Amino acid sequence: MARTLVVAVDLWRSFQRERGVVMAVQGCSFRIRAEETIAIIGPSGCGKTTLLNLIAGLDVPSSGRVDWSGLGPADRLRPERIGVVFQSANLMPALTAIENVELPILLSNGTEAEARAFAALSTFGVETLASKLPEQLSGGQAERIAAARAIVTNPELIVADEPTGQLDQAGAAMLVDRLLTWGQQTGSAIIIATHDERVAAKMNRIWRMRHGKFESMAERSECTING
Repeated sequence: MARTLVVAVDLWRSFQRERGVVMAVQGCSFRIRAEETIAIIGPSGCGKTTLLNLIAGLDVPSSGRVDWSGLGPADRLRPERIGVVFQSANLMPALTAIENVELPILLSNGTEAEARAFAALSTFGVETLASKLPEQLSGGQAERIAAARAIVTNPELIVADEPTGQLDQAGAAMLVDRLLTWGQQTGSAIIIATHDERVAAKMNRIWRMRHGKFESMAERSECTING
């Protein structure tokens, strides 16, 4: 059985809003192993983004715990061990595409940043956009560059929040297929929050959420890449 990367036990996350307390995540427990591909699917506002942020260590639970012992020291989770694809790309506007992709390498004191960044851009077919600024990119191009930035340090876990939201059907299929192929080659785990059942069908586990809770956590006998 593949190595366990992350264990979460009874996660709760609440937020204080003007109208009262919002329970974004309620009592979620799970285990993530190397090489797994997981889709988190559900309607807007069901807690998908909050759960991804907890998994990535970008947020802390109100109660419960997340253990990343399979990924090494907690202070080195990002960008070395966990790569993140944000819902709105989040590219630095003053940096070119390749400089955005180089950034995680530089932050982790890595070497050969330019060559590695160019290779990551090539993975998603956007190497010709290396010198472009974010304002010169379409939404779909920015999403692919954000995906390249997430993989550039060869992390053991990728969490991606609606990475195909600004792509057409063909572009979405290409991005997900290339990300899954990269995961197979590296043995990394990939978690994608999505509304798209076609994206979910490519993953080997599907977690369905509603009102901050898991409705089901199904395991597929096979996944579909390039299909």
